[in-house]
Amino acid sequence: MPALFDPITIRDRSIPNRLWVAPMCQYSVTAEDGVPTDWHLMHLGQFAAGGFGLVISEAAAVSPEGRITPQDAGIWNDEQRDAWRRITAFIVEQGAVPGIQLAHAGRKASTFAPWGTDGTGSVPLDQGGWPTVAPSAEAFPGYDVPAALDEAGIDRVVDDFRAAAVRSVDAGFQVVELHAAHGYLLHQFLSPLVNHREDAYGGALEDRARLLLRVVEAVRAVLPDGMPLFIRFSATDWVDDGWDEHQTATVAAWCAERGADFFDISTGGAVGGVRIPLSPGYQVPFAAHIGSTGVDTSAVGLITDAQQAAAIVADGQAEAVMVAREALRDPHFALRAASELGVDVAWPGQYERAKPRG
Repeated sequence: MPALFDPITIRDRSIPNRLWVAPMCQYSVTAEDGVPTDWHLMHLGQFAAGGFGLVISEAAAVSPEGRITPQDAGIWNDEQRDAWRRITAFIVEQGAVPGIQLAHAGRKASTFAPWGTDGTGSVPLDQGGWPTVAPSAEAFPGYDVPAALDEAGIDRVVDDFRAAAVRSVDAGFQVVELHAAHGYLLHQFLSPLVNHREDAYGGALEDRARLLLRVVEAVRAVLPDGMPLFIRFSATDWVDDGWDEHQTATVAAWCAERGADFFDISTGGAVGGVRIPLSPGYQVPFAAHIGSTGVDTSAVGLITDAQQAAAIVADGQAEAVMVAREALRDPHFALRAASELGVDVAWPGQYERAKPRG
């Protein structure tokens, strides 16, 4: 079995280790124009300097209406593309691989940011909010009712993901991830708890997966052949008769047939009022289950120490480990983990004097 600090090659991209930074929304575009800022340079750059092999950006909206909040970063225009370039260049300079998560929030869009604002729920139109869309005209609890997408609207979503992927390549990203988790638009179509359509995009599993599969095909067609395409799934809605790990495994296989390479496995987010049984590594079994069907996966969720992360990879539960909150607490977690595991890795020259000796 590989070790946590062994490299991994996906298509033509070699990633120097298997300890990666998961996408984490920052809600920090105060100009509300989707253009990443100095905060994003600092936030993502510190993880690259901290030894992580792959650093994935927060959910970057593929259209203005796809933002979770007005303060989200995006990649729907060239100004945003150009601003991402200095961030990807810095990540590469530190020896890490820059990735971007492409997203559309669907019915969970146009909400107040969780910090820096006094509001909750949907942002009113007269305060900078916008109408939202979803597979069905049913609201997420506490949010405004969305409009059900018609076929023309679905086609626009596919086109937006395709255009965002082109800009991502031009911006210097080396991995693209599609966000089909946490109750955002692509997950909304997948979940039978949210998608109540009666056309070709609802009902049977292959129909609920149709939008995601179209997006996979559209994005794969514009990415370089050697560039990896990831998909983040919520492997379960944590509700009986909802989306689950068996459906996830089936759809992951369909995505792989269409050119997806790697699956980032999380859980939850489609519906409100759900009690998730949190515990260290609580989502790892889902990554292991989906990986057992023949695709490559990463695990995420309350992974907070080096031995725990190393065991996930060494035991074959996942090919890589995503870290989120622990990376916020310690942006140099990867360097510390290497030291704790007795692995000699390069430190930034500026920090070399702090490297543990013996």
